[in-house]
Amino acid sequence: MNKIGIAVIGVGRWGVHLLRNFLAHPQVIVLAIVDPNPERLTTVKQQFNLDENILLTTDWETVKQLPELRAIAIATPASTHYTLIKNALHHGYHVLAEKPLTLDPQQCRELCQLAENQNLILMVDHTYLFHPAVETGQNVVKSGKLGDLRYGYATRTHLGPVRQDVDALWDLAIHDLAIFNSWLGQLPVQVQATGKVWLQESIADLVWITLTYPNGFQVHIHLCWSNPDKQRRLGIVGSLGTLIFDEMSPSPLTFIQGEFARQEHQFIPVNQRQEVLEIEPGEPLQKVCDRFIMNIINHTPALLSSGWVGAELVEILTALTTSLNHNGQPISVI
Repeated sequence: MNKIGIAVIGVGRWGVHLLRNFLAHPQVIVLAIVDPNPERLTTVKQQFNLDENILLTTDWETVKQLPELRAIAIATPASTHYTLIKNALHHGYHVLAEKPLTLDPQQCRELCQLAENQNLILMVDHTYLFHPAVETGQNVVKSGKLGDLRYGYATRTHLGPVRQDVDALWDLAIHDLAIFNSWLGQLPVQVQATGKVWLQESIADLVWITLTYPNGFQVHIHLCWSNPDKQRRLGIVGSLGTLIFDEMSPSPLTFIQGEFARQEHQFIPVNQRQEVLEIEPGEPLQKVCDRFIMNIINHTPALLSSGWVGAELVEILTALTTSLNHNGQPISVI
């Protein structure tokens, strides 16, 4: 089987992990690495002891006509995605793009349609959708083990990194949005967001989110990149217990069982126990990269994390931004 020739564009904080996985993939040959910073190119060449045949360049234009090139992995700032992805698709290359797909829903839909017209894979690196805990959690929710679903919550905080191109909403929320949408099998129909600005003018450092789903289920999310209490914790509460995904815990997926029994005018907690759920080992990003390559080889669509899934998430983020800019006004999501 011929290997898939790929170019990695952007080898910053996340791009180096994409590069690492593609270098290790048995059905991939990395043909080129593109980054505007020559020092980064030198660093990755030394870090991975790269073959001299791999083209290292600051200019994407020099990569386009490589004869064996079939796919592009993009890990550049979100503001550059639209132009890069559109260009790559027009040249006939499959694309794996870092999230968010773009910063504009209309641009997202345009790129998705272009990929379909070109019969090409457009996949977005929503890594959490490939996390074993998220995959197992989705099965738990669907099984009815939680009883009647009541509400959801999440906290994603840390002291940095502080972005200058997007706010905490666009940097952090997309992970939890993707997980909740996957677990619930629905998209929110209304959103609200409020925030606080401390470090940079007009860029929110703290954001509070409320999502309302078609059945009335609500999710509340706390996002902040200016909080040294690092948390990556998400939960869904049901009438029979709560499912917790805590990325910082050695046992990341837990079902905390418990419900109420009524005794006259009192509510007594019963059936209380905690169950650590087993998950399969594996690096989520490795699964992302492998799925992308297998989709190309097998000519199958990237359903779990397609461009259309990315477009839906950008639509939600855009509505949240509108709410944030209007002091928490509820915004409908079409």
